[in-house]
Amino acid sequence: MRLDAFAPAKVNLFLHVGGPDAQGYHPISSLMLFADVGDRVSVQASDTPSFEATGRFGGQVPLDDGNLVVRAANALHARLGGPVPPFRLILDKALPIAAGLGGGSSDAGAALRLLREALAPDLSDADLEAVAGSLGADGPACLWGAPVMAQGRGEHLSPAPALPELHAVLVNPLVPSPTGAVYRAYDAAVHPDGEASPPMLDGLSSVEEVCAWLAGFTRNDLQAPAVALEPRIGQVLDLLADEPETLLARMSGSGATCFALCAGDIEAEGLVERIEQMRPDWWVKRCRLGGPF
Repeated sequence: MRLDAFAPAKVNLFLHVGGPDAQGYHPISSLMLFADVGDRVSVQASDTPSFEATGRFGGQVPLDDGNLVVRAANALHARLGGPVPPFRLILDKALPIAAGLGGGSSDAGAALRLLREALAPDLSDADLEAVAGSLGADGPACLWGAPVMAQGRGEHLSPAPALPELHAVLVNPLVPSPTGAVYRAYDAAVHPDGEASPPMLDGLSSVEEVCAWLAGFTRNDLQAPAVALEPRIGQVLDLLADEPETLLARMSGSGATCFALCAGDIEAEGLVERIEQMRPDWWVKRCRLGGPF
């Protein structure tokens, strides 16, 4: 018995961040879509429990409870209680580490879906979401990989508004951008107080309208502090902004991955080919944004 699941990359089209509350948490407002590129997680029967990582970035993955896949398995075991059959978990890591793509949360979500199928098919969606939520703010959204609006600390989710199909290019200069460090830099700079109010969105039927709305009414509040900490993120944004296929260039999450929205797949393919020629040392992927895939 072997089961496999796709763990899609998460992309924040915008990320508004409020000042920290009394507990040090930041209220956010974010429109999250998912890409048709990502990692894969597999589970198979085994004589003893084990976890391994393969793929381009597998060597950078911790194999203990520092990995969200392991923590997800442990959390589900605790939720189920009692003995569980041993199994082998395999993570094929195709996404860069600390990339602002929710890779760890998406990997955990894929693992939870697989383990429920294998061990506890009667476990409700709500119970599975509670386990995912215990792993971090992105956990519930990344469990299903469907477009959502996230608010509060990231735990208040509502369906994303209808959007046209979006074609994008993801670019990472293969430098880490740890979330904690970026938030500390954000707190040290000028930041808004109180809630991170969501912008109004209504009736956008074309890619051009989406990009104009994003550029005019939204932002990623973590982009400036991330660039200050790691100037190579700024180099990616500058390069993307100068290319004719790019309708909008922005950083996702806390970085270091940036995205360019393009008019269509042909434009995205041309942009990928040119960036790969100019910067073969960067991670570059063409994708569609939406979900679930």
